[in-house]
Amino acid sequence: MKKNVFFIGLLAMGLGFAACSNDNNEVPPTLPEGTADVTIDENNIEVTAENISTWTQYATAVANLLAKDASDLNQAWSISYNGGEAYAQTFKTFGGEYQSAAACVQQIVDGCIDIAGEVGTAKIGEPRDLWEAGKYTEAVFAVESWYSWHSIDDYSNNILSIRNAFNGTRNNTEAAHSLATFTKAKDGTLYASVKAKIESAYNAIKGMNAPFRSHIGSASVVVAQNACATLVDVLEKDLTSFVSQHADDDEMEDIVSTYVDQVVLPTYADLVSKTVALRQAIVALSNQPSSANFKNAADLWIEAREPWETSEAFLFGPVADLGLDPNMDSWPLDVDAIKGVMESGKIEELIKWEGEYSEDNADIEAVQNVRGFHTLEFLLFKNGKARSY
Repeated sequence: MKKNVFFIGLLAMGLGFAACSNDNNEVPPTLPEGTADVTIDENNIEVTAENISTWTQYATAVANLLAKDASDLNQAWSISYNGGEAYAQTFKTFGGEYQSAAACVQQIVDGCIDIAGEVGTAKIGEPRDLWEAGKYTEAVFAVESWYSWHSIDDYSNNILSIRNAFNGTRNNTEAAHSLATFTKAKDGTLYASVKAKIESAYNAIKGMNAPFRSHIGSASVVVAQNACATLVDVLEKDLTSFVSQHADDDEMEDIVSTYVDQVVLPTYADLVSKTVALRQAIVALSNQPSSANFKNAADLWIEAREPWETSEAFLFGPVADLGLDPNMDSWPLDVDAIKGVMESGKIEELIKWEGEYSEDNADIEAVQNVRGFHTLEFLLFKNGKARSY
């Protein structure tokens, strides 16, 4: 997940958002006792007969790029990366920046640490910090997937990405050659601790009052933050130390191969199939705009989020190097820029970039902010439901 820095300026300038009266049947955020009621005007823009053609043209263009990004990512891992061998093969044979199987296993652990920390301190923590500072409107804007009210599923799927990496499978079993099985054989206490803390973080996130954007001030949010912090602690200290202690064990090679073949590659293949299905649904919406087709596209958006969010424990390699993470998942939204794209008549031109990726390139970042999952979310959802027409 790439959180774009434009958000800070957006809050400072108030672009495209305002606090307003409760005149749109929206569920207001749950506020601490003694504060004024705040209702969020999500976007001030509706689907109409006048804009439906541009609206669906934009959605189609974004969906095409999303499916292409998913395909490029899958191809880089499974077929060829930068004109050479597949990244899967490079990783399994400890090429590139990795000099040993243990280094690859540590990368697996580091990916788990990164996403556990991000869920607790950024995805959940930043909205909570704003809330506690009395910045209620800004807190809602900081919530990922708040247009669809799908945040809790996103965050819990992030924890499942950790479970999958540890287990070496995607179905909650433990592969014979996995970090879980290896840890269990060598240190049963550590194994039980890691498993318990993954489960605790998952259950705590699922136990948050829903939708998260309406209950940022709930005590259940703190429980989830603490569970994520505890998970980070056991991964960062205990599991990292364990990997270092067993760096010379031959089993490390099989753990890496299992991880790639049974977790990474199937997840990315699933991402391709589901983003293609989403694209087809949006093409159908463009061909025949209707509330039913908005609903179908919105449902498939939710389905396509699952493999993406369960891939966030391995946001290294091509997904980072090629800028595919921010291409697909930049947030919060630059809604004024999205409106500008629709008004420009240059949709295709304004949502594409070329050349070598650099995360410091402001022009590339501006393009990434008006494409990907969350731009589609804005175009397909309002107030937690599919848009109507």
